[in-house]
This record gives sequence, structure tokens and C-alpha cells, in this order.
Amino acid sequence: MAALASSSSSSSLLFTTPPSKLPSPSSLCPFPRLSLPISSFLSSPLSISPSSLPYPTTSTRCFASFTVRAAAAADKKKVLIVNTNSGGHAVIGFYFAKELLGSGHEVTVMTVGDEGSDKMKKPPFNRLSEITSAGGKTLWGDPANVGNVVAGTSFDVVLDNNGKDLDTVRPVVDWAKSSGVKQLLFISSAGIYKPTDEPPHVEGDVVKADAGHVGVEKYIAEVFISWAIFRPQYMIGSGNNKDCEEWFFDRIVRNRPVPIPGSGMQLTNIAHVRDLSSMLTLAVEKPEAASSNIFNCVSDHAVTLDGMARLCAEAAGLPVEIVHYDPKAVGIDAKKAFPFRNMHFYAEPRAAKDILGWEGTTNLPEDLKERFEEYVKVGRDKKPMKFEIDDKILEALKVPVAV
Repeated sequence: MAALASSSSSSSLLFTTPPSKLPSPSSLCPFPRLSLPISSFLSSPLSISPSSLPYPTTSTRCFASFTVRAAAAADKKKVLIVNTNSGGHAVIGFYFAKELLGSGHEVTVMTVGDEGSDKMKKPPFNRLSEITSAGGKTLWGDPANVGNVVAGTSFDVVLDNNGKDLDTVRPVVDWAKSSGVKQLLFISSAGIYKPTDEPPHVEGDVVKADAGHVGVEKYIAEVFISWAIFRPQYMIGSGNNKDCEEWFFDRIVRNRPVPIPGSGMQLTNIAHVRDLSSMLTLAVEKPEAASSNIFNCVSDHAVTLDGMARLCAEAAGLPVEIVHYDPKAVGIDAKKAFPFRNMHFYAEPRAAKDILGWEGTTNLPEDLKERFEEYVKVGRDKKPMKFEIDDKILEALKVPVAV
């Protein structure tokens, strides 16, 4: 039977882990696994574990030894960003370009598709003038013909923030290699990790062998000497065109219950996109340290699904009613009804901290206030909306909805 629970005043649950230390070359497993006794509110204990090799055949988590060289003053680089024209990752390339430009690098953003397409009317594409006004260049075209699109321009670094499979990415990688590009970066996904009973996901955990991103990661490692892979999870930030916090705001401002599948205590990771771009920028400025490494491109905090709802309500200055349900009992697909996975899905950025010296700045309570201000500014709080899937859930739970 579907279960019903409401919440309006409980404190939000946020989790963070202490920074790890670099392992000594002679240490095979420098970090012991730490199990935190939080089984009172999780289905299994939350565990902290060390990282391992990129593609392990078992779930053993150990750091391979490595050497980090002290970074000198960063050379100014010429960077090409091949940016997707859809999904939630486009905003990563947008922020990355702005941060690189702010650090004095030369940047060209090549957006997939046509400049005149309807997609370009939406964020972040309708804000590309922010790139050009800062001295960057913008191009549009087919990644399969990237060489023709850039018209012979040379680059030091290429970021592929577009492809999800080898057929899409291979032309960019092959062109970059033949053109003398020194460093290849790729935006993969933390979604390629196999589900685990021992969260969080750390670099080196077992991945899904049949995932498209995995094939791309392996190919890049075979072709390039200097490469780095970044696996993001969920993100927030101005210019994002995929709903995250907006999903919660839509219901909270309309005084509707917020339906969350399961117990609501599932852990996830939501980062501000500025943290993702800062991690990428460090890889450009510390290429030797970043080389041949995989980085979870995520925040260093976890948040529960219920906690995200409460934080959004606090940011909006409004109450929230949370209801829990069993998707199977209600007869709906949770993937269509809810923006996050109905499970523990939480990765940690250990490699970025240890290898790049990266520090996260995501602060959900404060960042969500900024996001709500923009939500209201663009008028989304007044926009007519239908909640057909929600209504089916609430009807099954016999939860009344204010008219």
C-alpha cells in the first residue's frame, strides 16, 4: 500500500565528508572505510571509502599511487568547448567558458546545431552574448565536421560536453588528436556507476560496462596522453534548462503537496554549476596533475530528497507539505513523476580535492534563495501549469489539493 507522510517543520538533512589526504606512493589502501551509524534513517549505512582504478572488476576501493606536481603560474590556453544543445549539461559549458575567460584564457564555444534554431531562444543559449562580450567566440555546427567548423583554428585544450556515445564523440577526439590538441576533457556522467549498498560513489567504483559514456572514456584514454574525465550529477544555477529546484518551487508556490517517492531519506548530490566549472578550469590550469584521471564533478555535500524539498520551501519563505508514495502501488513511473532517482544516488569529489586542490562552494540554503529570486523574476511562479501525474498520485493517496 502507498504510504502517506507529511512534513513542514523538520530540519533539512545535509551531509558532508571531511577532506581526504593524499596517499603515500607505498600505500595501497591509504583510507580505511568509515561506516557512519545513520541506519536509523537510511535503509543501509552510509559508508566512506577510498578510490580505485578507473575500471575495476570488483568493488574494492583503493587509490592507485600517483604524484601531484606543484602547479606553476598557469599558461594561458586556447580552449574549444563543444557544447550540447540540449539537456542539463549545456550550462556546464556556459559557466566553464565564462570562468576561463575571466582567468585570461582564449575560448571558443561551438554549439551543436544551427544558430537560428528554436533551441537557441532558451537559456543558456540566449545568453551567449555574455561569452562574446567577454572576448570569447561562438560557433555552431556538427561535431562530426568540427575541423571545418573551426576553420583550421588551433587549440590547446578541447572539452567535449556533448556526446554520450562513441559514435558521437569519436570524430571530435580523432580531429583533436590529428590537430595537435594537447589536452582532451570529457563530460561523462555519474549515472554510469552501478548502484551500490555502500554509498557514496567514489572514483574507481564499478561502472556499467554497457553505458555509452564508458566506451567514450576508454577510447579517450587510449588515444590521448593528457586527458581527464568528469562525471557530474544534478546541478543548479542560472541558465540551466533542465528542471531541478524549479520542480519543487512549482508546487510550493501553488500550495500543492510535494510528492516524493519512497521514504524521502534517499541521498543525492546537487551542486551549483559554478563548482563544476571551477573544477574543469583547474584541470586546464594543472594539466599534468589532471592527466589520466577521472573526477566526480559534484558537490562535497549530500542532501536527502525530503531535505531538498524543505530547503526549497525555506528559500521561498513558504510552508511545504511532503507526501511519500510507492510508485508501483500508485501505478506511475517515478522517472516521469520526479526529477531525481528514487534511490541513494550520491557521488563524492574526492579525486578533485586530492589531485587538483579543488574546494566546493555550493551552499544550498543560500544558493536556492538566489534561484528562487530568478524563478519569480522570470514569472514562472505565475505561469499556468498542469500537474496530471501529481494529481494521480495524490488521488491514490487520498490527499486533498487546495484549489
